[in-house]
Amino acid sequence: MSRQYETVIGLEVHVELATKTKIFCSCSTEFGGAPNTHTCPVCTGMPGSLPVLNKKVVEYAMAVGLATNCQITRHCKFDRKNYFYPDNPQNYQISQLYAPICRNGYVEIETESGSKKIGIHEIHMEEDAGKLIHDEWEDCSLVDYNRSGVPLIEIVSEPDMRSAEEVIAYLDKLRLIIQYLGASDCKLQEGSMRADVNLSVREVGAKEFGTRTEMKNLNSFKAIGRAIEGERARQIELLEEGKQVIQETRRWDDNKEASHAMRSKEDAQDYRYFPEPDLVPVDISEEWIEEVRSRQPELRTEKLVRYKEEFDIPEYDAKILTSSKQMADLFEAATALCGKPKKVSNWLMVETMRLLKENGQEPEDLKFSPEHLAKLVELADAGTINSTVAKEVFEHIFYDDIDPEAYVEEKGLKTVNDEGALRETIERVIAANPQSVADYKGGKEKALGFLVGQTMKEMKGKANPGMVNQILKELL
Repeated sequence: MSRQYETVIGLEVHVELATKTKIFCSCSTEFGGAPNTHTCPVCTGMPGSLPVLNKKVVEYAMAVGLATNCQITRHCKFDRKNYFYPDNPQNYQISQLYAPICRNGYVEIETESGSKKIGIHEIHMEEDAGKLIHDEWEDCSLVDYNRSGVPLIEIVSEPDMRSAEEVIAYLDKLRLIIQYLGASDCKLQEGSMRADVNLSVREVGAKEFGTRTEMKNLNSFKAIGRAIEGERARQIELLEEGKQVIQETRRWDDNKEASHAMRSKEDAQDYRYFPEPDLVPVDISEEWIEEVRSRQPELRTEKLVRYKEEFDIPEYDAKILTSSKQMADLFEAATALCGKPKKVSNWLMVETMRLLKENGQEPEDLKFSPEHLAKLVELADAGTINSTVAKEVFEHIFYDDIDPEAYVEEKGLKTVNDEGALRETIERVIAANPQSVADYKGGKEKALGFLVGQTMKEMKGKANPGMVNQILKELL
């Protein structure tokens, strides 16, 4: 009888905050930039330079804590985590070990067997390290300190997840909460959201946890899913062979779909933590917490309920519209302008999603304005342009954010509703296609479609299809 195993997973999620400047100095946090240009004596760890805490970092951390049901630590302070690594200019990182800003929260995720609470052990603030660039050609490593001192929050979950699906549902929920708060863009590919996976396996029914490993270098949801499956299989294989799992940090290689050991796992005492002497503790008043709470935006869960009630939109559509803040904002702004939620939703759900997919883009990359989408809805709804023209105009809005009214005017795309002109064209089409006329009279409905098509071709697609149908039937 083969043994059944259960996977136990906890995550450490690092999120780069969307502040304009770094956590302890006024250097820019912008992604990119030539190496070592967003730097100063503080973030390059020069002796004698002193950190000054960025207030916005504390507010973003509180906002995320409140949105994930955490308790805010009223008296929180910073600690020094000492380790030596070339990308770490001071040879220590300012972090929070003893009094993190948020504790004991949770988020609810939807799983196949219903909703489930994933506990959040703590959220703490810290600074990011620089970045090593390994130059194969010159056979050397270079260091770029642009990222050094960029503010991070680290969200540490409880080991409450049991599968890759639950992990991805949890990450997705976190990402949406943080994006809605405007606290970070959470782009995994740019490293503004990074997840380290702590994973162990144990026999089903066992009370004790197995030995865990930590996996790093995961920069997409797909890679995280594959890494979890791969590591689970590796650990079960070791146990089945009677070997032991070693507690260590492993690096996932997504191209090879395998992981390898980087170093044996450190414990807190290896970092010689002690209170950060250069920063005063942060006392958070009840008033400050309430001020941050009063500024919390409407999050996705609340939007879903409101969209169904206020706009009468099906749940499936509401889920897609709210799956990105950019999309939800576009939908609400365009609906406010034209008052036609169903029509706006259709353009976003069908044409917008199609074009995003074709271009390999994310909803966050949408550039067009709600004003132009609302105008297009009005033009199509009033019958000023027909659906074929509307689709063509929308593509131009999607790519270049053109003004649809001006474009339709300039290109002469308005629908022809002039009955006289239509009759003349239709009479010509009937005269030119005696066979189709005979087929229609002989009971072939399809023939009518062909004649409508020919008329539309003659009118360069600008005729009103309803009128064409009506006149054709009458003449036939």
